[in-house]
Amino acid sequence: MATRIAANRATRAVSFLFQLPSLLRLYWRLLADRRVPLWPKAVLVGAVVYVASPVDLIPDLMPVVGQLDDLTLLVLVGRAFLWWCPADVVTEHMRALRLRLPA
Repeated sequence: MATRIAANRATRAVSFLFQLPSLLRLYWRLLADRRVPLWPKAVLVGAVVYVASPVDLIPDLMPVVGQLDDLTLLVLVGRAFLWWCPADVVTEHMRALRLRLPA
């Protein structure tokens, strides 16, 4: 049972990595779309600026943990951004990119 769960997680991770370029294009299209409210865009841009800035909650000098907080923030804010955008707008852009997101 544990092996099956681990294999499923690994499969989902590989699938996510293959879809990453399309996801970035989706985020870019949603950022440029005027139908998406300003505040989700500001949260996403703020998270990217935080990750790129030298100021950090957990310093990147700490091995693994320093980068893990940045990655966690980007994943959580990226998922929330898609959730906060109007569903019909997200669906429209996903169809244009031929992108299917896992649940």
